[in-house]
Amino acid sequence: MSLSLMLFFGVRFIVGRLPDLDIYKKYRRSRTIMGCALLLLSANYTVHLLFAPRFTHPTCAIFINLCTYWFTAWLFGSALMLLLVKKYVTHRRFLWHIFGWLAYVGCSTTLYFVLPEGQPRNWLLIGMAVAFTLYCARLGWVLLHAYRRAVRTLDEYYSDEIAVYIRWMSVFTYWAVGFGVTQGLLTFIPARYVVLWMLSAIPFYIYLYVSYKNYLLFYAKVNVAIENDEEQDEFDADEADFAADNDANPDERQDGKGESLTLAYNTERIAEGVEQWIQRNGFTQSGLTLMDLSRELCTNRTYLSTYINGHFHLSFRE
Repeated sequence: MSLSLMLFFGVRFIVGRLPDLDIYKKYRRSRTIMGCALLLLSANYTVHLLFAPRFTHPTCAIFINLCTYWFTAWLFGSALMLLLVKKYVTHRRFLWHIFGWLAYVGCSTTLYFVLPEGQPRNWLLIGMAVAFTLYCARLGWVLLHAYRRAVRTLDEYYSDEIAVYIRWMSVFTYWAVGFGVTQGLLTFIPARYVVLWMLSAIPFYIYLYVSYKNYLLFYAKVNVAIENDEEQDEFDADEADFAADNDANPDERQDGKGESLTLAYNTERIAEGVEQWIQRNGFTQSGLTLMDLSRELCTNRTYLSTYINGHFHLSFRE
C-alpha cells in the first residue's frame, strides 16, 4: 500500500494538470521535484519488495536506504524552498548538493567494501546514519528560517492573516525532519518488523499530497507578496551600493544630505497620511495590502513599511 501511494502521488505531482499561467511555473517546478523524490523512494521500496535484501543481506539493505535517503532529503527540501525563495534552486547549488551526495555515497561505498563484515560495517552504518541526521537537521533549519521570513513578509504585505496558508510547511518540515531521522533509525530494526518501517510512511505522504493540493488555491496570493519582497530587496541592495559610491566620492556628499532631507520629508508626509487613513477607518477594508496603501498615500512601499514598524512597533497586518 505504501509503495502504491508513493507511485500514485509521485506521478500525480509530475503530470497533474495546473493552470496554464506564468505565475504557477515555480509551483509546477516544486511539484516536479517533489514527485521525483517520491519516485526515488518508490524505486528504493521496489528493490526491497522484489529482492528482499533485508532478509538476505541486511547490512547491504541498510546501506542502500541511507544512500537513497540523503538525496531524497535534498529533493524534499528543494521542493519546499522553491515555494518560499524564488532563486533558491540554482544550477550551482544543485550541482553542489549532487557532488556532496556523490562524495557521501563514494566514501561510504569504499569503506563498505574495504571493511570486513561484522562490527566494523555496523559502525560504518551508524556513522552514515549520524551524518544523514545532521544533514536533515541542516536542511530543516534552512527551511524553517525561510518559512519565518515568508511569514513576516506576508504579515507586512497583507492586512489579512495570509500566513496561515503556508503554516503547513512548518508542520511538514518538523514532521519531515522527524520522519527522516525515524526512517534512518527504523532501517536498523530486525527484518520481521520491516512492515512497520514501510507503513510508517503512509500518513506522511498523504499529508504531503493533500497539503500541496490545497496550497494551489492560495499560491498566487502568497507568491505575489514573496516576489515583491525579493524585488524590493534587490532594489534596496542597489540603493545601498549607490549610497556607498556616493559616500566614497566627497564631491557627491552634498547630494546625500539632500536625500536625507527628502527622506525626512517623506516620513512626515507618510505619518500625516497614515493618521488620516486611520481616522477614516481605512483599516477596516477587507483584503487590503501594503501596496494598496502605499499607492493611496503616493509613497514608497519600503518607506511605508519602515514607518509602520518603527512608529507602531507592529507589522502591517497587526
